[in-house]
Amino acid sequence: MEKIKLFCVSLGCDKNLVDTEKMLGLLNSEGYAFTDDEGEADAILINTCCFIGDAKEESVDTILEMARLKEEGRCRALVVAGCLAQRYKEEILEEIPEVDGILGTTSCDEIVNVLNGILGREKAAPVSCFHDLAEPPTGGENRVVTTGGYYAHLKIAEGCDKRCTYCIIPYLRGSFRSVPMEQLVQEAGQLAEQGVKELILVAQETTLYGKDLYGGKTLPKLLHELAKVPGIQWIRLQYCYPEEITDELIEAIRTEEKVCHYLDIPIQHASDRILRRMGRRTNQAQLREMIAKLRREIPDIALRTTLISGFPGETQEDHEELMTFVDEMEFERLGVFAYSAEEDTPAYSFPDQVPQEVKEERRDEIMQLQQEIAFEKSEDMVGRVLTVLIEGKVVDEPAYVGRTYMDAPGVDGLIFVNADVELMSGDFVRVRVTGSAEYDLIGEIYDESAQ
Repeated sequence: MEKIKLFCVSLGCDKNLVDTEKMLGLLNSEGYAFTDDEGEADAILINTCCFIGDAKEESVDTILEMARLKEEGRCRALVVAGCLAQRYKEEILEEIPEVDGILGTTSCDEIVNVLNGILGREKAAPVSCFHDLAEPPTGGENRVVTTGGYYAHLKIAEGCDKRCTYCIIPYLRGSFRSVPMEQLVQEAGQLAEQGVKELILVAQETTLYGKDLYGGKTLPKLLHELAKVPGIQWIRLQYCYPEEITDELIEAIRTEEKVCHYLDIPIQHASDRILRRMGRRTNQAQLREMIAKLRREIPDIALRTTLISGFPGETQEDHEELMTFVDEMEFERLGVFAYSAEEDTPAYSFPDQVPQEVKEERRDEIMQLQQEIAFEKSEDMVGRVLTVLIEGKVVDEPAYVGRTYMDAPGVDGLIFVNADVELMSGDFVRVRVTGSAEYDLIGEIYDESAQ
């Protein structure tokens, strides 16, 4: 019997991608085949995002594009999952009749039942499956890794309790719930057996890991346990809220050999007035103190952050205060989003909404400043010797592309390595930095024995 062919689109963040890979793992175990040609697909799965306006628009456009294949292709089942499905279930079913099934954010485990149900019946009402948002999360057993094999994201928790005034996530993903540690260690072992060498720990907030299960923050212990997994060589931390970073966590990052000296700390702003309006738990003085402490304890740490420009009520003075902060802190990596007003969040109805043009101008000003900082930091790397994870070969050149500990995949820079020896994707090699090209570095193989 010919296998059912599935085409999958995963939109949004890396946490959503983990959900997609879990669903693909379940479908793979059920005997489904995967295709990268949507025209050949018997079934299409779209895992959606709606964190900000642009993400929402991309999700809707993708659903409409795939809906056409119900008429033009061989598609017999179109299933929509993820955050947009959770938030706009009724609207999707009412306005896009081609959708056959819809899954909420805590219902990924039902994908096989939903698809089998759709494919095994005559035309009937759409299948919808929504579990309670408080449902405990579990590890992703037998995930199908879609990132290329050498790195994978490990989602250590679901939901968030912070309820920042601009953020829709708690309404779509529920309150903060940790995945049990033994399940995460088991999942990491399975990923390593598939060839994964770098684990990227993600959650809405990683720093609170374990508080709900073990009576206290146990991220340091999790790092030590994951470091014992054979085959894993790098462990990278993302989404660490500054107010939750403890001395124990800093010590674990500093001393655990496999943990990259890299920390993603979303701070969002630096004006105390705007931070209060955002519902954040830190002020600028505390942010400065934490950044100084991290650099003092781990001198080679690479710090990444994200900011929001044009939050309701942000004045030119607030913006200039943020610019000064960015200039003085000199983050190694930084991204900025123009504020997106999301219905059902408190900030949506705040007075003093900033015009879109002003939001974007302020975003561009911050990014221009950060570009100058980043380019200078790249130049300062010349002469350093770094470990590099090789990710591919440059076409028709005796050179390879890879990443250092300072670079998370997809959001940070790359290093181009000139080499007259054959390297394989997934290799770790020592490289001397010889130059820089904007956000990226250039280097050559470093021969330790010749030194």
